[in-house]
Amino acid sequence: KSGVVGASTTFQKVGRGTASTKSRHGIVPVMNLNHTPVECVLQDYYAGDWVDALDELKTNIDERRAVASAGAYALGRKTDELIIAAMQKCTHEVKDETDDIKPTIMSMISTLNEYQVPDDGRRYCIMNSTDWNRLQKIDNIMDHAERGSTAINYLGVIFMLHNGVDRIYMYHASAIGHACGQEVKTDISWHGERQAHFLCNSMSQGACLIDDEGVVKSK
Repeated sequence: KSGVVGASTTFQKVGRGTASTKSRHGIVPVMNLNHTPVECVLQDYYAGDWVDALDELKTNIDERRAVASAGAYALGRKTDELIIAAMQKCTHEVKDETDDIKPTIMSMISTLNEYQVPDDGRRYCIMNSTDWNRLQKIDNIMDHAERGSTAINYLGVIFMLHNGVDRIYMYHASAIGHACGQEVKTDISWHGERQAHFLCNSMSQGACLIDDEGVVKSK
């Protein structure tokens, strides 16, 4: 959810509907869907640094551009951390005890199926480099790799490498909420008393777990 105004926003967890019949000319029965509000609190994050004017004369790179890029990447990693922290709150776990990762993957998919999580192309799985190497031992798994990327689309799940996790997470995109009040913004200002530019990257974002049944992790 982008363009959020205020310190928090609300995601709606909508319950499952039930289809029914009706008599000819009768009233269509209503589903009376449950709506459970889930609050997502936004926080402000900053990544700034100084670039001394005379230091710029001594380097052969665009120091201001380099610092601005470093700050933007730092905030990008923070965004990932917020989403991963939300996923860590899930309560559904499967055992991952052997070098063969396939039974773990199948058990995770089975758990999502048990809770009727939609198999609509929006199931994802993230894992660190150790588990990524285990994943590639599955026969013919790389035949499902997407061209030009490290993503692997296998059994209706998009697998991705992310070294910011210490276990495997499988989830449906709608189970996690990410709210943004301000995208990453870069401000550059000159400070005469310091004879330096100050580069500040900032953002306002938050993440929350919307539906616990839509996320499963390894243990």
